[in-house]
Amino acid sequence: MARILVTRPERDAAATAARLRDLGHDPLITPLMAVHFLPGPPLDLAGVQALLVTSANGARALAARQAGSNIPLPVLAVGDATARAARDLGFADVESAGGDVDDLARLAAERLRPGDGALLHVAGSKVAGDLAGMLAQAGYTYRRSVLYDARPVAALPQAAQAVLADGAAGVLLYSPRTAALFRDLVLAAGLDGFVENLTAFCLSANVAGRAGAGWRRVVVAARPTEPSLMDAVAEWASE
Repeated sequence: MARILVTRPERDAAATAARLRDLGHDPLITPLMAVHFLPGPPLDLAGVQALLVTSANGARALAARQAGSNIPLPVLAVGDATARAARDLGFADVESAGGDVDDLARLAAERLRPGDGALLHVAGSKVAGDLAGMLAQAGYTYRRSVLYDARPVAALPQAAQAVLADGAAGVLLYSPRTAALFRDLVLAAGLDGFVENLTAFCLSANVAGRAGAGWRRVVVAARPTEPSLMDAVAEWASE
């Protein structure tokens, strides 16, 4: 059994922790960011042919903003977890790109025509990748609506500090921003020396690139999806 930090926001971390327990590990939910939905009127969807959603929080924020409004537009989701969240919230026409923003741009190009209307990206205040650039290059009209803000915690939670000092084995890192934030918070807590005992499980190479150096090991998921990340954890544990 390995102790592994789960750095996702609270709402998503519980399911991840359950998957780790099923693999025989001891997870500690350690949210590094808190999600805040931004107030505002329902979105103007005139001239929009489809919605692009790059996180489960984006789907939740959209549902909150459009409460009571019918949204008869297709939703293209970056991955399966985001697609599942959108369906659970009542969106009927949802398709998953099964990966990252590059995969989402490819899915949009396969399913949608540039002349049929704009693509509205429902997003947070910080975005990863260059979805706007990829779509613009393909001839699409891209719009982005910021519906939520993921705000970093001020300090690494005390429970996580104690586990690090006592010999945590790994940490799950889901975004470049979270990876950099984790290292900053560990350094601020005076615990950077313990990173050499940790394995960083990274959702993608971009995440690993922001995680810094000095880890015992860096493991990158074969695909930028949570099932692939869990496979990476299972393979690591079996070694």
